[in-house]
Amino acid sequence: MLLGAAAALTLLAACGGGEESPPAARAEAACAINAPSDPRGVWIPAGTLRMGSNLEPEEQPIRDVEVAGFWIDATEVTNAQFSAFVEATGYVTVAERALDPRENPGVPAAMLAPGSAVFFSPTRIANLSEIGQWWRFTPGANWRHPNGPDSTIEGRGAFPVVHVVEEDARAYAQWAGRALPSEAQWEWAARGGAVGAAYIWGDEPYPEGKQRANTWQGFFPLRDEGADGYEGLAPVGCFEANSYGLYDMAGNVWEWTTNDYQAGDRAYGAIKGGSYLCAPNFCGRFRPAARQPGDRQLGSSHIGFRTVLVDAGPS
Repeated sequence: MLLGAAAALTLLAACGGGEESPPAARAEAACAINAPSDPRGVWIPAGTLRMGSNLEPEEQPIRDVEVAGFWIDATEVTNAQFSAFVEATGYVTVAERALDPRENPGVPAAMLAPGSAVFFSPTRIANLSEIGQWWRFTPGANWRHPNGPDSTIEGRGAFPVVHVVEEDARAYAQWAGRALPSEAQWEWAARGGAVGAAYIWGDEPYPEGKQRANTWQGFFPLRDEGADGYEGLAPVGCFEANSYGLYDMAGNVWEWTTNDYQAGDRAYGAIKGGSYLCAPNFCGRFRPAARQPGDRQLGSSHIGFRTVLVDAGPS
């Protein structure tokens, strides 16, 4: 969202698009993955990244970036992993804290309560420019209650944790003795050694009509047809890994990086990878070069993260 927290919260409160409902938060069986044998994760060798693309202004210019070798999680951090962190530390996420009205002038009083932005699928929309038609600031929404206070992550331990902002992701990474990836590290890992391909699997978004990632099929935001097998989030690792053995580097949830995304006079956090909300008629950015701004103060139901470790390579 290209908005500050105050502006975003006000917009999310003000717009409507007919009756709507969040995606069902039903339990799903974990998908079988080829887990790395090394506890540090998947080793990504050093190399020269041809970073960026000419498809969108924010992805330019194309440039060469030298990337040192590093380890990276094979999957996005899951609810089960984040639960272990919270249980060990007592950490409270940003979405679980009330906003200070002195630091957030202009935010309606009702929206100073703990909460986060939840995606709802409306029955009708006026246009594709007013995000409040499908996003709602929802009091009580957080990583434990992804669709609002009456929802739960019970039976969803294998799903990516969401409603975490960069501060939360960094706290988890520090606890785990790791870090968040830079944009260059993330894109280098996502490309799997390929140079210049539009997608992590090649140049076509749906090769031979096959869905290669958890994205949106149908007209966004009215109906996700679920042709990829999922409506809404999927458990981690349900789609084919890239050539390095990394899962969900396209779709499912956007992922935090350490870089800024400059928009006017404000720096957001750069997020990568696209999400289950990326559709042919909206977003479409489940490409490795794609980047978008993530609000560092306002969580949402389509952003998660994975971690990296800079250490010696495999012996």
